Amino acid sequence: MSYTKFKKITKNFNFSSVVDKKDLPAYVRQYIKKEQILTTYKTSRDYGVFTDKKIVLFDNKGTSKQIFTIPYKSISNQSIIFNEDSAELDLLMDSGYPVILKFINMKGEDKLRLRILYICIDKIINNQEPIAEDIKNLINNNIKL
Repeated sequence: MSYTKFKKITKNFNFSSVVDKKDLPAYVRQYIKKEQILTTYKTSRDYGVFTDKKIVLFDNKGTSKQIFTIPYKSISNQSIIFNEDSAELDLLMDSGYPVILKFINMKGEDKLRLRILYICIDKIINNQEPIAEDIKNLINNNIKL
């Protein structure tokens, strides 16, 4: 058995705001056809799109872009950590590859949105049907404390 050390996807993704789906750049929407966008986050330059089937991370580095696609079916374990004004979503892929997504400058509504998203992802990973009202609220950005 061989051991391979994987680099975490972390330092490029400190999501600080939610983006309305209609404000997404065209290049982002090209990767999300035939899927429902649940919610979208943004850093100062990058995007993270959560659909009903996968997570797509866009790492913009000046003139180049790196795109990570993470199908929910490839996630073997997940956890979420909430702090006072931030959160961290830790994903472990079937391959053993860890993915850490950080969310900063969060208010109550942002935490609620992320909590609902986490529950939906958990249901999808475990081959269960997410709660229809949760999906609807995420899609319509109808998150109220």
